[in-house]
Amino acid sequence: MTNARQKLAHWGEAFAADYLQQRGYTILERNARTPYGEIDLVAAILTPASSVTVFVEVKTRRSTTYGYPEESVTRRKRAHMLAAAQAYLQTHPQLAGDWRIDVMAIYSPDPKLPPTVNYFENAVAEE
Repeated sequence: MTNARQKLAHWGEAFAADYLQQRGYTILERNARTPYGEIDLVAAILTPASSVTVFVEVKTRRSTTYGYPEESVTRRKRAHMLAAAQAYLQTHPQLAGDWRIDVMAIYSPDPKLPPTVNYFENAVAEE
């Protein structure tokens, strides 16, 4: 990945973490590594009655030349995300319980303007 793409990806992940925290999520880990790939964000929704672990794939783009950010989550990518989430849960038994995989698509063609955010809850399910 080029330096510009890395900067954009890091900016997108930081933006996504702030976005989720403002909506009541607790960020548990960033850039979690598993044998099946990296998980951008591991978060939790905590309520008095329950908790849900949320694995978030963040896709950030400045242009739509290659499509919108969410379009880059292919069938193969979804399979890797599912395997990574399952591996993460196996190594973190304290997170047993409900979980899901979400996708946050951030489109920011002009850094001076707020980005467009599309958040897809439960975007990846076992096939």
